[in-house]
Amino acid sequence: MSHPSSDPLAAVDALLAAVDDGHVLPAPAERVRLREAAGLTQAAVAQALGIRVPSIQAWEEGRAEPRAERLQAYRRLLDGLAQRYPAPQPASPQVSPPALPPVSSRDSPPSLSPVSRLAIPSDLVPGQPQTDPAPQPLTSHPTTPQSPALEPSGPAAGAAASRQARPTPTSSTFAPRHARPTPAPDTPRDERFANGPLAVIDLAGNGQVVAYCVGGLVLDVPAKSLPALVEWTLTEACLGAGRLNGSGRDADPLLALTVSALERYGLPAELSDAERLAGRLPAGHKTLKQLEKADWQLTRRGLGPWARIYRPAQGDRRACVQLCIPSWNALDPRSWGHAADLPPAELARVLGLYAARVLTPRGSTAVTGLELMTALSPPTRASVPDGSGRRHSEHRPGSLGTQPLDPAPCEAPDGHPVLAHLPRFHVRDAGERLVEEAYDWARELTDDECMQRHLVGIDVNMAFAAAANGAVVGLAQPPIHLVNPAFDPRTPGSWLVDLSHIDLSRVLVGKQQARLHGELLPSPFTPTGERPTGPAWYATPTVAYAIELGYDIAPLQAWVRPESGRYLDDWYKRLRNAYVATMDDLGVGEKLGPAPYLAALDGCKMRDPEAAIVLDAIKATVKGGIGKLQERARGGGWRPGDAWPALARPTWRPDIRATVISRARINMHRKMIALAAATGRYPVAVLSDCAVYAADGPSPLDVLPYGADGRTVPGSFRIGISPGMVKHEGTQTTLWAEQLREQTQAPLLNLARYIKTGDTHTADTGE
Repeated sequence: MSHPSSDPLAAVDALLAAVDDGHVLPAPAERVRLREAAGLTQAAVAQALGIRVPSIQAWEEGRAEPRAERLQAYRRLLDGLAQRYPAPQPASPQVSPPALPPVSSRDSPPSLSPVSRLAIPSDLVPGQPQTDPAPQPLTSHPTTPQSPALEPSGPAAGAAASRQARPTPTSSTFAPRHARPTPAPDTPRDERFANGPLAVIDLAGNGQVVAYCVGGLVLDVPAKSLPALVEWTLTEACLGAGRLNGSGRDADPLLALTVSALERYGLPAELSDAERLAGRLPAGHKTLKQLEKADWQLTRRGLGPWARIYRPAQGDRRACVQLCIPSWNALDPRSWGHAADLPPAELARVLGLYAARVLTPRGSTAVTGLELMTALSPPTRASVPDGSGRRHSEHRPGSLGTQPLDPAPCEAPDGHPVLAHLPRFHVRDAGERLVEEAYDWARELTDDECMQRHLVGIDVNMAFAAAANGAVVGLAQPPIHLVNPAFDPRTPGSWLVDLSHIDLSRVLVGKQQARLHGELLPSPFTPTGERPTGPAWYATPTVAYAIELGYDIAPLQAWVRPESGRYLDDWYKRLRNAYVATMDDLGVGEKLGPAPYLAALDGCKMRDPEAAIVLDAIKATVKGGIGKLQERARGGGWRPGDAWPALARPTWRPDIRATVISRARINMHRKMIALAAATGRYPVAVLSDCAVYAADGPSPLDVLPYGADGRTVPGSFRIGISPGMVKHEGTQTTLWAEQLREQTQAPLLNLARYIKTGDTHTADTGE
């Protein structure tokens, strides 16, 4: 409580002086109104003032005030916005209707529940975490009574009762991006999942178990054992997520257990070496016995870093809870960075943002990427009612179906059962095996390139996602073998054809004949960039590109899939939207031009480190999901010719993986020859989705010719945020390149692998 001034007149004079000096700012609500009226994000304001987003949030919420030069700069911004966007004039006063009597508990419940302002809508984009400490559970009721309009109703009532003694937390609060339209008021909400898709289970300071949910919500957890925790999650917590496709199924709730929660529920903080190798706890563990006694079951992978605890489904009702245990290495640092070390509220924000934009994690990012395909394109649907009015499960057109398919022999990886007839230690050559992989190619620098000062790496955004977009792939029917077939670029499959006659010195570029230095380009037909020497197996996009370059081809054999479709389009759209929205959170907007985009990228991950974690996880989901289509045999005891568990999945489809990688490599080559034909620039190294060029300047703008109208070479690389466009990967000097190759005694060392940091000791992240 503030004390009255001993000299009120002096205090008033000081206050007026502060107003005259610009030391008094508009009210927090007015600060928000001005920024939103101008369409500015908190990240944009923070970048202009040279501060972090949490500071802007604190100023707009009245929790803190700017100081010194930041105060003057912020006041100047608000004054300028106030001149452009004056406050609306209040409407003329109207007579208020008479007050209604209080609503009794027997009347119809109000439509707005307390979770309405806490649950994340489907298009919500989180803001920055606030700087307040995480809330601690209270043992008494809040001093400020809740409004009757915020009383719980429906399925949320049980969960609301467990949290009614807790104030709304602010340590990790989501806020919608103001540039994104909010849902219509009548948008239906699923009250079953009112508290979001997941929770992080932790112990508060007083020993109470609490659940940190998305949106800053914290729930008291009464469960004293792991079986009781599962029961509470399914009956009271209101956790989970709705289906992404009407024919699919809802996402099971996810619980992430902190170390203190593990100890409370009788689980080890870390796995022993033997348990880590096995990937699970031993069968005799006391917690497993508790689950078994309570009639809960575990999937075949047992209780490990990612676990599913369930009871057999009854009809269409599922009873399943997923566990994520970060201290058991559930969140691989290669995909999730330091997420496992985050405090509970921040971890809930990271996982919740990923769940809202991609999918509730169901394992590694690779597993989640594969599961996302099925969630968006389920294998079955409900039939139309039969004569008795009953519906049945039937195949859903456009899906991969419910049954696994054997690959064509050329598509099968070594050791697959379809190759069991081959002699032991037989090595298949290109005429027996389809090899569609990403680029790993480099060459020596020319004399002219050595005279240029810099090597500039440009990286294709989400290259495999862009390649998946529009890809026509085989669906639920097995491949058909053909001899001497006519090539059809619309039919997915694998083709045995000789492409060794194609000369990159004379090709069609955009339907125009072009003369190029073919020796300075990688071949588009092999991942090593070497020219083919005879017949080999290629996916449809690779063969179609040979025709696009202006050459005739004559396939000798083919394995084709007449039933086809664009199975991955929805998968691409969801991941593309997730990527663009998360980049926007980092202050990199979709509509930026080339130069502003490159400037915004610089240091963008420091603006919101948690959103940066989500961004890396989204990219890992793309690459991992495509790779999971051809999961290899793992674990001891497997022998070549034996089946392994992944082969039982309908989504084990090496042909689809080959199509996507083929398209990614061809897209890369198409852009490289378009740039070469227009500018005479040739890549010196290519690694997957990164190409390195010699240039006189350090920027991609020194490599890619942009005109005053903002346009560049048609069909070549374009700078921008969307998948398929490029960003700056890194720049080093040509002297660095020559010294590095000399030190490693590798004249063809792939410089693209080290262009980002220049350090050969940095671990390869796959980027």
